[in-house]
Amino acid sequence: MKASLLLALVCTAVLAAGARADSPREPETLVQKVQEYAQKATAMAKSAFSVVQESEAAQQARRWLSDKADLAKQRLVWLKEKLAELWKQMPAA
Repeated sequence: MKASLLLALVCTAVLAAGARADSPREPETLVQKVQEYAQKATAMAKSAFSVVQESEAAQQARRWLSDKADLAKQRLVWLKEKLAELWKQMPAA
């Protein structure tokens, strides 16, 4: 997550430098371009955070499913044993 934030900040700095280089010393134009690029960088940062959060949620879901799968396997083994015991107790027809 820190790398994504760092990337967004670097992008903002690069875009601001590009805006400065494009403007012929007009402060209003420079400010407007920097604001536009800052908005774009903010959108990129939000997107990066969204991806990171989705990734973290997916990892948590995988861990939960893995834990629950182990529990389900244990329960199935237990159920199989109980069914085998019940089957043995049934009188032969």
